[in-house]
Amino acid sequence: MSRIEKKKVKELKTPKFKNEAEEARWWAEHQNEVAGAFANAAAAGRLGRGSVARKGPTPTTTIRLDSEDILRAREQAERKGLRYQTYLKMLLREALLAEERKTG
Repeated sequence: MSRIEKKKVKELKTPKFKNEAEEARWWAEHQNEVAGAFANAAAAGRLGRGSVARKGPTPTTTIRLDSEDILRAREQAERKGLRYQTYLKMLLREALLAEERKTG
């Protein structure tokens, strides 16, 4: 990768998208830059488990779940077109809000 390409990779920023089609188009059009940024980060030792997700304001937590519950969540999430972790997060939030409404 040339110096100019490396500079372009460093400047790559994900825009706000109006819809999923626009987002899919952007990722398809920028896949080489994203791959380059990933390769650069790997070469520099800056990749870590979940490193992109952990940079946001949401804290990370770990819980142990029954394997049958995980399988059930994966199946339900797939039917809804979601990742199962996202689906579990949604379910937990809904349950917490329902409990809060119930107990006041």
